[in-house]
Amino acid sequence: MHDYLTDGAEIYRRSFAMIRAESDLRAFTGDQQTVAVRMIHAAGQTDLARDIRFSSGAVAAARAALRTGAPILTDVNMVAHGVTRKRLPAGNEVLCLLSDPRVPGLAADLGTTRSAAAVDLWGERLSGAVVAIGNAPTALFHLLDRVRSGGPRPAVIAGIPVGFIGAAESKDALIADAAELGIEYITVTGRRGGSAITAAAINALAQEEEL
Repeated sequence: MHDYLTDGAEIYRRSFAMIRAESDLRAFTGDQQTVAVRMIHAAGQTDLARDIRFSSGAVAAARAALRTGAPILTDVNMVAHGVTRKRLPAGNEVLCLLSDPRVPGLAADLGTTRSAAAVDLWGERLSGAVVAIGNAPTALFHLLDRVRSGGPRPAVIAGIPVGFIGAAESKDALIADAAELGIEYITVTGRRGGSAITAAAINALAQEEEL
């Protein structure tokens, strides 16, 4: 028989202790560290810390929005399913419209991906929302273009798409555009990202805790 740790709470305790011991978290405030540790845990890579970026008011803005009932808008169902509903402070709606029947036609009309087209269907829900983009760079680019053209402004964007084409560039655009557009953000520079890291960030924002 294999000899391994079976106490779930102890596994978590040791995991987060190892993350704090092995990661360089000095660039983050206390609240940012809590979110970053969750993101590192989801990635299984302590060097992720060097690529995590927060705008100065991102954590406070996200938590304030969630406490007042703001929806969480996601680009893919994997992110939506990764959000732990019991952690949400106000029974917040978690919405992904990728499967909406209007999306394929809208994507064809716009000449873009379905993930990007679905952003247009968020409508006024986007105002003051917490946006979590964990897969599609096109969705992040399209969102930034919508806000730039006068569309509703979210409270915060967790823009952490993953991939080799457009992912790093979309996150660089988020950082560059954020100050001008008045948007708070959380991101991971470079190619890394994904649904697990993005959902982990949202879960950490939803329930304040010390790890």
